[in-house]
Amino acid sequence: MKTLLIITFIITFQVVTSQTFTRKDSLQGGLRIERTCFNVLRYDLNIKINIDEKSIVGFNDISFKVVSNTSKIQIDLFDNMAVDSIIHNSKKIEYKRDFNAVFLNFPTELQTGTNQKITFYYSGKPKIAKNAPWDGGFVFKKDKNDKPFVGVAVQGTGASLWFPVKDSQSDEPDNGATIKVAVPNGLMNVSNGRLLGSEDLKNGYTRWDWEVKNPINTYDITVNIADYAHIHDSLNGLDLDYYVLKENEEKAKKHFEEVKPMLTCFQSKFGTYPFANDGYKLVETFYLGMEHQSAVAYGNKYKKGYLGSDLSGTGIGLLFDYIIIHESGHEWFGNSITSSDIADMWIHEGFTQYTEVVYVECLYGKEKADKYVNGLRSNVRNSKPIIGNYGVNNEGSGDMYPKGALLLNTIRNIVNDDEKWWKMILKYSETFRHKIIDTETVINFFNTESGINLTPVFNQYLRFPDIPELVIKQNKKKLEFRWKTMETNFIMPIDVKINGKEMRINPTNEFQKSKFKIKTLDDVEVLKNEFYVKVIKE
Repeated sequence: MKTLLIITFIITFQVVTSQTFTRKDSLQGGLRIERTCFNVLRYDLNIKINIDEKSIVGFNDISFKVVSNTSKIQIDLFDNMAVDSIIHNSKKIEYKRDFNAVFLNFPTELQTGTNQKITFYYSGKPKIAKNAPWDGGFVFKKDKNDKPFVGVAVQGTGASLWFPVKDSQSDEPDNGATIKVAVPNGLMNVSNGRLLGSEDLKNGYTRWDWEVKNPINTYDITVNIADYAHIHDSLNGLDLDYYVLKENEEKAKKHFEEVKPMLTCFQSKFGTYPFANDGYKLVETFYLGMEHQSAVAYGNKYKKGYLGSDLSGTGIGLLFDYIIIHESGHEWFGNSITSSDIADMWIHEGFTQYTEVVYVECLYGKEKADKYVNGLRSNVRNSKPIIGNYGVNNEGSGDMYPKGALLLNTIRNIVNDDEKWWKMILKYSETFRHKIIDTETVINFFNTESGINLTPVFNQYLRFPDIPELVIKQNKKKLEFRWKTMETNFIMPIDVKINGKEMRINPTNEFQKSKFKIKTLDDVEVLKNEFYVKVIKE
């Protein structure tokens, strides 16, 4: 998530009508042949972090399969980090840097279908975040006992900020990764997956070795360095591990009791936890939070809501810890199901904000869930499309969070059959489990499973700033209605009450005369709590 601080976005957000992109953007966000010619199989990262110098030195073994014959591939590493050498078949290979891209030139052509491995040695001082997780980078802080408290968050910025990697959401290491991180003695590093062990290197550093069995998107790969206490629990065979600052150990034991009912809810609605063989972890961080796969970053200061506030403005958001619920929801939507381009990040954030609604419904009932989701309306700006520009590392509007959730709630009410809806959501989660997809895939799935052409609905909410406007008017005591939208040939049913009687109408972009008699337009109530729309009375 880049755990969106919606309040900040409301204050600072500006309408962007046009944007200029550079070669640097295309190199980071695009899919050149130097990227598409190979598929990453595994990363084996082995580094030492010097906290005093705020520096990294080490290497990444990158194993890959050649998809099409090539003598050149693109690996990414921020240009402030040094490339020390790149080894292939025991020999150094030549490379050329172009902004944050590193183009490797092999002396002979790599053949389709062959497995290859390079060892990429590097060093340097990674970018320091000024306001993590909203700007990517490392966080070097101290705990209350003046011991180092270090973390990293790079969603949107890119994992190549701190290690060499194929920095594109379109490719995850099929066979997972190892993350071996040496840190000063007396501290612990917590990364993704399971702890394989630790080794005293006899040089003032201890290396902590972690392994991820599952594919993982690269911005999720993480380090967390502190004097941690470890709390272990389990839920029906799923390992639950919490790494927290020692002064917060007792507080965490109580506060994290929320995890079990959350996981029970999510597994009932979205299917089994997607990374069971890697375990579930919460890891305390100085910064607010991030959905690091199987090592969810937690920095909500053991408060309910969002740092003690309610983003919905309804009071319901104070019934749960926003960061625990939202960031854990990303394990299904964002980590298991990943968008191939960050322009489609609504696939992560819209669905995950909707998991908050699902959690409220599981624990407190549908009435409160409806109140919560509709409370999110106040956070929507409707000033820019949710979908960004493809191929240039460009996210769309921050509306992808609340507006994405409200879109899903609207579709639920279009379907108008909760049993069918929950089957669709479960099937969606299981069909695309551990897969990389795009917006068209999502639309096609929901069209097929619902039996309804939802394409105009998705297009209006995702590709245009404005939401649908239902125009109603009275003509000779009869109700007339139509949709006003940017999407042409827009069709969407909506429920209304006419003289207190609930019914469904099916407006299009053209005015329709109805059989319903009304004295005034006040006799018509549009059920906006079920459909995220505007109403215009003419």
